[in-house]
Amino acid sequence: MGKMMDRRGFLRATCALGAAAGLRGAGLMAAEAPKGAANAGEKLGWHLGLAAYSYNPFTFYEVVEKTAALGLRAVEGFTWQALSKEKPKAKTDASMSPDDRKEAKGRLADAGVRLVSIYCAALDNQDACRKTFEFAKDMGIEFLVGEPPLTAYDMIEKLCDEFQISLAVHNHPQPSHYWNPDVLLKAAAGRSKRIGACCDTGHWVRSGLNPVECLKKLEGRVVSFHLKDVSEAGQKEAPCVAWGAGKGDIKGILAEARRQGFKGYWPIEYEPYSADSPARIAECIAFFDKAAAELAGTV
Repeated sequence: MGKMMDRRGFLRATCALGAAAGLRGAGLMAAEAPKGAANAGEKLGWHLGLAAYSYNPFTFYEVVEKTAALGLRAVEGFTWQALSKEKPKAKTDASMSPDDRKEAKGRLADAGVRLVSIYCAALDNQDACRKTFEFAKDMGIEFLVGEPPLTAYDMIEKLCDEFQISLAVHNHPQPSHYWNPDVLLKAAAGRSKRIGACCDTGHWVRSGLNPVECLKKLEGRVVSFHLKDVSEAGQKEAPCVAWGAGKGDIKGILAEARRQGFKGYWPIEYEPYSADSPARIAECIAFFDKAAAELAGTV
């Protein structure tokens, strides 16, 4: 694998192509991001990454390469993703063989990318949950993402504390169970701080909720984000748009996260995948870098 392209190099190349095609998205070309902006998020303790589901037609190894090409150093996997073209039946979950785990760790290290989290399809069976936590520990994963049944919290809390791995509870739009943050807050009350939220801000907007107010409610329980901007509020099927181009108040979310002193990961989940996704994701990165630089006072 060749040397990883730095973030600004990727953004310049991608957005030059986007400009030729007349793609302006949020009105901010990545090449317009201020000098030094790519490091501003790190100064705030923020780590921009890629949710593998943004490229869900691809294998895990392909997504690792795409993450590195974006100049990002963190990826969030999902447990039903094929590991590679050569091994389409092998998934990025607890069933991975020792040899596949070793190979995956090598691929990640070579790319300069960390597997920081993984979305888990099921968190309701004690034996399966333990195997998932063991897998996460072995792979160096910091937190799991999922939507466990309310009856599983006693079991999951014990596993979180035993393995020192957090659970970030994800929200889909209503009528899904966790669409309103009040549900998680009630479930997590009095429990370990390792149980918190994966704040899917776009799904809040699709549910007609104010994402900044939702984030305020969850103060002290925020583990991670699926940062999304969407075209319309209150519409379950509202499509994703580049950050800053829709109704998602991305700047307000970033400002509130800074006020709370949040330090952690911001996986980009731009879905569904299309031919335009790379250019839109590049615009999201540029928007984030510029906004983080403004919040960090480096511009």
